[in-house]
Amino acid sequence: MSVRLYMDHHVPGAITDGLRLRGVDVLTAEEDGTTRFEDSALLDRATALGRVLFSQDEDLLIEAAKRQEDRIPFSGVLYAHQQRITIGQCVSDLELLALAGEPEDFVSRVWYLPPKAPIR
Repeated sequence: MSVRLYMDHHVPGAITDGLRLRGVDVLTAEEDGTTRFEDSALLDRATALGRVLFSQDEDLLIEAAKRQEDRIPFSGVLYAHQQRITIGQCVSDLELLALAGEPEDFVSRVWYLPPKAPIR
């Protein structure tokens, strides 16, 4: 089963369009009527729908970290800084994660795109 994504309202439409062209199941906050939701409610919504939340909003990382600390489960967060990844690379990385991963791989985890370099 592939991973279904939920796109935060900060995500450019070109990323969503590119993923859909590649067969990735994507739902946007705009399509779901949640563009005005606070980060906690947005993460709750993605979790309720069984979708991993993709965001380019650093504030969402704070919410995810708080939940990890408090051991509150969530469906997972994928994060990419707006200036550290191209749209094309973002689409490619998200496609790979969505099509090769399983939903349980992401539960209560935060994944960074591009992946952080290992510490040596």
